[in-house]
Amino acid sequence: MTLSLNQLVAGYGPRTILSDVSIPDIKPGCFVGLIGPNASGKSTLFKTMCGLVAARSGEVWLNGEDITNMRRQDRAKHIAYMPQAFGCNALLSVFESVLLALKQTTGWRVKSENLDQVAKTLADLNLGHLADRGIADLSGGQAQMVAVAQTLVRQPEVILLDEPTSALDLHHQLSIMNSIKLETTRRKPVVMAALHDLNLAAKFCDRLVLLRDGQILADGPADRVLAMPEIGETYKVDTDLEYTRRGALYVDARLTA
Repeated sequence: MTLSLNQLVAGYGPRTILSDVSIPDIKPGCFVGLIGPNASGKSTLFKTMCGLVAARSGEVWLNGEDITNMRRQDRAKHIAYMPQAFGCNALLSVFESVLLALKQTTGWRVKSENLDQVAKTLADLNLGHLADRGIADLSGGQAQMVAVAQTLVRQPEVILLDEPTSALDLHHQLSIMNSIKLETTRRKPVVMAALHDLNLAAKFCDRLVLLRDGQILADGPADRVLAMPEIGETYKVDTDLEYTRRGALYVDARLTA
C-alpha cells in the first residue's frame, strides 16, 4: 500500500490555498511529519486528502487507485482524519464515543470484538481510567487524547492527525506520540501528523514535509530536512541542528537579529 499526492490544487471560494502539492510514495509504516508555519495550508491539505475539501485539480493515489473523486463516505473507510477542532456528543462516555467512531465505518451492530477493540485502544493510549467518564467532564487535553483514540480505533490504512499534541502537557505529548509511533510500527498504516514542535517531529517522524504558502519546500528524512536553510527562512528564525548525548536530534532555534 502506497499513498501519493500528485499536483494537488485546492482552496476555498476564490482563494487558492494549495498549489501543485506533490508528495510521492509514502510507504506503509511511515510516520510523516507535516511542518510549516501557521496558515501554510497543512489543515487544508488534510481536508483535501479525506474529501472535506474538493481538489480543483491533481490526484490522491492510494493502493494504485486515484481516490480524488471517491465519495467522502467511501474514502472514510481508508482514511481517518482528526481535525484541530474536535467534538463529540457531550452525553456520551469516553468508551461510547470511541465505540461510535469505530462503528461509523463498520456498521451499527455492536459485536464483542468491537468492545474489545475499543478497550485495547484506550489501554494502548493509557486512557483506560477515563472509559466511564463523560466527554463533557474532560479537560481540553483529555478530550484531545480521546480524539486520537477515536481516530486510531478505526485502524485505517491512512491516519491524518492535525496537531495531535497542541493541548497536551509535555508528559502527554510524549505519551501520545509514542503510542502513535508504536501503532505505525505495529500495524503499518501511513501516518501523517501536522506538528508545530520541530523537536517532536525530529524525535518521532521518519520523514518530514515542509509546507509554506501552500507549496512544498522540502521533503525527506527528518535530519536532512531540518538541516536545510529553508527551515530558518520559513519560520523566520536562526537554527542550529544538534544531537543530544543520547543521540537524539535537536533543533535549537532563536529569533533572527
